[in-house]
Order: sequence, then C-alpha cells, then structure tokens
Amino acid sequence: MAALASRGRGRRRTINEINMVPFIDVMLVLLIIFMVSAPLITTGLVDLPSVGKSRQQPDHVIHVVVGSDEKIKLKLDKAEPEPTTLKDLPLQVKQAQAGNASTPVVISADKNVKYEAVVKVMDSLQSAGIQRVGLAVKSGAAADTSR
Repeated sequence: MAALASRGRGRRRTINEINMVPFIDVMLVLLIIFMVSAPLITTGLVDLPSVGKSRQQPDHVIHVVVGSDEKIKLKLDKAEPEPTTLKDLPLQVKQAQAGNASTPVVISADKNVKYEAVVKVMDSLQSAGIQRVGLAVKSGAAADTSR
C-alpha cells in the first residue's frame, strides 16, 4: 500500500503523445483549397511548329518510312520503298550512302505512329554513326490545313 500512496504524491509525468487534431485540421483545409482550385487551373496547350519555306532537297536522299502499323521501309531517291527491319536498317542505310557520310537520311512517319517508334529508328541510325538524320514535315499551306 505504501507504494501506491507515493505514486500519487510525486511529480506529474509529461505525456509523450503528439496531439494530431491540429495536424488533421490543417490537412483538411489544404485538401479543400486544392479541391476548389484544381478545376480552375488551365492545362497548357502545345502548339507544334510548322515549316514555312524550307531549302531545296538534295539530289540524293535516303528516306526511311515508318508506316501506321510501325513497319519500316527504306526508299532510295525515286525508287519504290522496300520493307526492312529495325535491326537491318543501319547497315542498309550505310550501304545506300556508299561511303558518302554527307548523304542525308530523312525519316517520314505517319502521324498516328507512336513517338517511341520514330525515336527507336533515329536512335538505331545515330548509334550506327549516321550523322545527317532528319524528320520530314509538311510545309506551308499543307501544315496549316492539318490542324
């Protein structure tokens, strides 16, 4: 009994608990602010560039065509496009350049093709050491009507 009596007369012990009520109040106020302001935020629009007048294309151009089904075709100058694979493409382009590294390679892709497919083609060409790789775009009035 003596042990119980001495317990009540001693110093008050500090409480080691954190009061969560103010924290919850602040979080609820922030939640309400974000819920009210979120519909008012306007999303950014990306306005893609179009090409007005470009320079004349060189006489010898190698075209890499990526179709809507993501199949790759290689077209040399005015010849018919020949199907190829991503693995064989760099070797065929190097053969078509015939040692002339300044021959440009133009990638044409359907607008419904995933961006990733075009980047894979560019990456495979550039990793093979092909320097002049570009993208084909619509020019002038044709670019304005496609919007």
